[in-house]
Amino acid sequence: MATLRQRLMIRLVNLYPPYLGAGVRASYPKDDPYRIVVRLGLHWWNKNLFGTQFGGSLYAMCDPHFVFIVMRHLGPGYLVWDKAAAIDFLKPGRGAVKATFHVPPEKIDEIRAAADRGEKVEPVFTTEVVAEADGEVVARVTKRLWVRKKDPSRT
Repeated sequence: MATLRQRLMIRLVNLYPPYLGAGVRASYPKDDPYRIVVRLGLHWWNKNLFGTQFGGSLYAMCDPHFVFIVMRHLGPGYLVWDKAAAIDFLKPGRGAVKATFHVPPEKIDEIRAAADRGEKVEPVFTTEVVAEADGEVVARVTKRLWVRKKDPSRT
């Protein structure tokens, strides 16, 4: 069950103006706290010149979610930032699309252990944006994060 703080975060993410304007909706499945599912409908306000999904909206729907998952599970003693991102547009999005972000608990444990040892931690994650109608891959997004343990003397 999601805590009050987590439920509030879900609501705030969905009210974030760029998400509202693009038509992006994030959901956090109750059965898997290591997963976020994001949906982007195709509307007159987020179509490009060719009547398909605007590329900026496709990327925006994928931007913060790996950071959110890693931050949530590492806790407040760690810093987590996006370091790099790439998106490959594979085919036009002609309708609603969705992307699933998942970071397994074992990966969180690896990241935590490396950060605790003071190592350079830059995990890379990939997700696919798929058409809801037929499951075809519309885009592939790769994100590189930067993680380190907070310095207790800087609090």
